[in-house]
Amino acid sequence: MNTLGRRQFTAALAAGMALPQLALAADTALPVPASLPAAAGIAFAKKEPLVLLVSLPGCPFCELVRRNYLLPAQRDGSMHAWQINISDRTAPLVGFDGKVTTAAAQVAAWKAGFTPTVLFLGPAGQDLAERLVGLSSVDFYGAYLDERLAQARKAVVALR
Repeated sequence: MNTLGRRQFTAALAAGMALPQLALAADTALPVPASLPAAAGIAFAKKEPLVLLVSLPGCPFCELVRRNYLLPAQRDGSMHAWQINISDRTAPLVGFDGKVTTAAAQVAAWKAGFTPTVLFLGPAGQDLAERLVGLSSVDFYGAYLDERLAQARKAVVALR
């Protein structure tokens, strides 16, 4: 194989290996809210808490939480989750106070700088259950998520 042929082969091989990763990232993306009050209002109308994943691009633990827990629950209709990117300093985000901010600034205000963090919020942005911070045990993560979601759902009912 000549030098040009090797380069083309290598480029094609690298592109072929990258495509599944790009597809995986697209498949595991959760919706990103433009307005936290609007997202919380949609959830509250369904008698649900706002489930919000604080994520970081390239974070393997965030990807694991999305792919193995949040997306399957979303697909089977048992939960609807959103995500915000901890490093997004450009896209406007309407905060619970009605002011325009960014995801990075909102995460800093919440002091939720560790990823992944799953928040369970009420219609005014209040915590309805303890935050699920990090991924310490894959074996028990589903149970921790279910426990906090049940607690947040009870709090939503109490708010009505």
